[in-house]
Order: sequence, then structure tokens, then C-alpha cells
Amino acid sequence: AKKGELIAVNDGSKDRTGAELNRARERLGDHICVVHFARNFGQTAAMQAGIDRARGTLIVTMDGDRQNDPADIPRMVQYMLDNDMDMVSGWRKDRQDAAIKRKLPSRIANRIIRKVTGVEVKDNGCSLKVFRGHIIKEVVLMGEMHRFTSAWVASVTDPTRIGEMAVNHRAR
Repeated sequence: AKKGELIAVNDGSKDRTGAELNRARERLGDHICVVHFARNFGQTAAMQAGIDRARGTLIVTMDGDRQNDPADIPRMVQYMLDNDMDMVSGWRKDRQDAAIKRKLPSRIANRIIRKVTGVEVKDNGCSLKVFRGHIIKEVVLMGEMHRFTSAWVASVTDPTRIGEMAVNHRAR
């Protein structure tokens, strides 16, 4: 059987997230690590906390808001391994967000990021990503840098070793 771990970061949410995560750990086992923030430090800090605690050779990041489909993960991992990549980023091809409020600004930002960095990723904002552990651990994320993860990864590996694949996306 393949071993793995799940690191869930409660980003300081004031809802029932913390209690639900603790119950899941009790029910499912100690392969689940729950990290609780005292207050909300933002998505990037939560991702960095999970990456810091991860011990695997492959690390997957994703939001807990259920917009991404965990069923995409095995396909992304296989794509990464088959193509000898260091990172595979999810691409919300059929994005289920408001056109003006979310999609348009995202398209503009992604175009600028591609032009400036040379990293050909269409959707830098998708949090569903697979990394080789030793590569992502060379990058330190802070501020709102989770939107630029592919560019930061390209600073420690060849940009051609960064791929992208279409993933499912659900409405908020």
C-alpha cells in the first residue's frame, strides 16, 4: 500500500473548520496532521505551513473550499511522473466563477505573469498543484505569492519542467 499524509491547515477560520478537522483526524488516523492558525494570515501562509510540514517526495496543494476536485490528483501526479516534471499546475478551463469579478482580472494577470516570467501556465491562481517535494521546499512563499508559485518554482528549476493540465472546477 502506498503511504501518504494529509496536512490540513485551518487558516484561523471562525467557523467549525477547526473542530471538523480535529474530528476527521480522530476518526481517520494520525496520517492526518492538522495545523491551526490563531488568526487568518492568508492563503499563502497556510500553503507554506502545509509545505513546511510535508515529508513526501510529492506534495499536492489545494484550497479547502471544495472548488477543486481531489479526484484530479492521481491524474496530475501520473502526468507529472510520465513527463518527468517538477510541477504540474491545475488549469480551471471551465472556471465556475463570476466573469467580471474573478475571470477577467485573472485572465489579465495570467497574461502579464506569462509575459514577464516566460512560464507558460494559463491559470496561476488555481491552488491545485503537484510538486516534487525537494523543489517546492526550495521556495519560500509569503505575502500573496501563492498566485506566483509557478514563477517562483521556475527560479529553482527549468521552466520547461513546469506543466499544466485541465482540472474540474466547482462554484464557490
